[in-house]
Amino acid sequence: MAAQTLQRQLKELHKNPIPGFRVALLDDDIFTWDIGIIGPPASIYEGGYFRATMKFPADYPFNPPSFHFNRPFYHPNVYPGDNKLCISILHPPGDDPTSGETAAERWNPTQSVESILLSIVSLLSDPNCSSPANVDAGVMFRKDPSEYKKIIRQQVETSKQDVPEGFTLPTSMDEFIIRPPTREDSDYEDEDFWFDEESEGDYDDQSDEGNFDEDD
Repeated sequence: MAAQTLQRQLKELHKNPIPGFRVALLDDDIFTWDIGIIGPPASIYEGGYFRATMKFPADYPFNPPSFHFNRPFYHPNVYPGDNKLCISILHPPGDDPTSGETAAERWNPTQSVESILLSIVSLLSDPNCSSPANVDAGVMFRKDPSEYKKIIRQQVETSKQDVPEGFTLPTSMDEFIIRPPTREDSDYEDEDFWFDEESEGDYDDQSDEGNFDEDD
């Protein structure tokens, strides 16, 4: 059931991509996704390509996936060390008296990959500093925004090392809305470009995209 659900959601994302995201299977594994977050023009993330790995449990969608950035990512809601994203929607279902999160804020089986990506978009541009995973980043975001932005810009430069071969980062919002690649216009034939619209059983790639508000 989990694999079928993920395949269906990937197909939907391919047909209706979210600006700012590129998504592919990692090692042709439907339970492990390679996520590329594209920094939009006119934002502090402009010019960046931030790779992350999203891993789904065998009982998805009854439990949420995990989301880790592949490189250190300085942000109030990303744990230093393992680079795991801390966001309510990825916390196990049910009320949590310890954190104060209600079941409505946490994961439930009606959520999808699309809702996860949209939540990540919102969190990156508007961090939750009330309960930060990275306390230092949370303090800097509130008290020294200029230094915070400086660190993010350094992070952007480092992230450019992960831009996929043949991919050009957008320089305008028009370019930011990127058409999903197909086999006909792509040189890739492996897991990096796995989805074939002609066959629901053939998954060789997927490409999506997400958005951020400018934060100056």
